This record gives sequence, C-alpha cells and structure tokens, in this order.
Amino acid sequence: MTSANASGSGPMFKRVALIGMGLIGSSISHALRRGGLAGEIVGHARTAETRATALRLGLVTAAYRSATKAVVGADLVILCSPVGVYGAIAAEIGPHLAGGAIVTDVGSVKAAVVRDVAPHMPAGVHFVPGHPIAGTEYSGPESGFATLFDNRWCVLTPPTGTDQAAVQRLRALWEAMGSNVEVMSPEHHDLVLAITSHVPHLIAFNIVNTAAHLERVTDSEVIKFSAGGFRDFTRIAASDPTMWRDVFLNNREAVIEMLGRFAEDLAHLQRAIRFGEGETLYRQFSEAREIRKGVIQAGQDTAAPNFGRADGPAVTGAPTSVEPKR
Repeated sequence: MTSANASGSGPMFKRVALIGMGLIGSSISHALRRGGLAGEIVGHARTAETRATALRLGLVTAAYRSATKAVVGADLVILCSPVGVYGAIAAEIGPHLAGGAIVTDVGSVKAAVVRDVAPHMPAGVHFVPGHPIAGTEYSGPESGFATLFDNRWCVLTPPTGTDQAAVQRLRALWEAMGSNVEVMSPEHHDLVLAITSHVPHLIAFNIVNTAAHLERVTDSEVIKFSAGGFRDFTRIAASDPTMWRDVFLNNREAVIEMLGRFAEDLAHLQRAIRFGEGETLYRQFSEAREIRKGVIQAGQDTAAPNFGRADGPAVTGAPTSVEPKR
C-alpha cells in the first residue's frame, strides 16, 4: 500500500484509519489502493469475522477491535459506521487523535454529525464531515469495489471556522478517488438529501410493506408479478435498516418538511385522478420525465435497460441510486 498516486508525488496520507469496513469503508480502501493515495490503511470493526475478512481481502494491513488503537498515528480518520454511534466513537477516539489529523465521515446526514462529533475533537485536529453519494443495496467488506465513487458526488460540510487547507486536502483526496466534490453547509445538505434520497427511501420502505400487508393480494403474487417499478422499490427497501433508522432519526426536521410537501403534491395528483383531469396528469408526468433525462445527462445513471444497473456491483462497478450500507 505504498505505491505513488497518479500524480507521482507519493501517498496523500501516510496512515488512514477506517472506522467501519462495510460497503463504503471497503470501497474507500479499494479506491485508495487503486490510486496509491495512502501509505498504510488500517481499520476497526466490532466483529472478528469482519476484521478477518478485511485482512484476507487486503483491505487493511491491521484490523483492530478497538477504534482507539486504530486511530493512533493516523493522519486521516474516516468514520464509516452508522451515524447513530458516531458520538460514542468520537468520544472514544478523541483523546488519541494525532495533532494535525483530519477526521471525516461518510454519513448520509450532516447537521447531527457535526452536533455529535465536533465537541469531541481536540484542538489541532481538523473535522471535515463528508458524504459520498454512492452505494448499492449490498453490504459488508466483500461488497466494496474501487469504482464506486467514480463520477459520483461527494459533499463536504465543514463547520464554520474549519481550516481551509484541511478542506482542500480532503477535496483533493475525494477527487483522486474519482468523485466530483461540492461544499455546502450541513443544514443545506440535509435539506437537499431529504428530498433526493431520504424521502424516496421512506416511500420505498412503505410501499413494499403496504404490498406485503394487502390482504387481497398474496405474497406470492407480489413477488411473481413484480413489474419494474415495484421491483426497484424492493431493491431500495433492501437497504440496511440500522443505517436508515439512524438517518431518519437524525434528519427528522428536514424529512418531515419534505414529507409535508410530498403529501401536498400527492393530494394534487389524487384529485386529478379522481376528477379525470388528464391534462394535469400528463403535465406532471412530462415534467417528471424531464427530470429523469436530466439525471442521465448529468452522468448519474444511464438510459440502458434495467435503469443501467447490472445484477451486482462487482460485475461492472456501476453504482446504483441506493444510499450506502456500512
């Protein structure tokens, strides 16, 4: 793990500590090693099975049961666990972080992360929260792949007063791993992701459960006759329940605001269907279709059959729209 990066200037960080080695943590390891961006990568996982798998796959040179031991001497620490445990982890590792180190994360919410982590960061340590908007419905250290972040967005949300050199250094790292990078406030991030990710996932969870509980339709019929729309809802609903529980509990205000707007728009469509307002339905559906075209033109998906997704991420390395499992 000591190869030079693409610029030929050597590793960007000497020692990277991954706190959590699921899909995102393992993909970061693959991307770091692909570009020669880290001199050494170590990791932390609670289970012996995950630690053994990470070592077997060469994701890390050392895997620790203790997060404290993992961060010793690291100049970059990346929190890749569910956001609900960030506060406890930050309190644990805070006293052991090296001066000048950068601490970041991959959580899908940001204001709550700043609230829970920042108070535990000692002076001289730079906290730059982040969110790579990429993932699949697969989980665990074996599900990661180096191209997960290619041409995907990573949002950085540094709190007010954060050292700008640290922000730029982290931006450069994500760009070297293939991402496009945007910087915004934690609050704005949470509002944007509430409508682009969190509410869609909540709808997916709900519609799959509604179908499962519909007494006049059997479970076998739901599975046998799953059309493309419902099939993709089930794919999204396969996401990690622990992660998504933490997302909704930690972004409740933005999600509730977006759910209110969604309910109003849904009621508008309901009225159009009830009263046979075909022009209204056609206009709404046409506008939605244009949004889909915009997503494709922005390179965030393809127009290929099956929405451009292969059967699994290891086949083509093509990320899906599902938020990451840890």
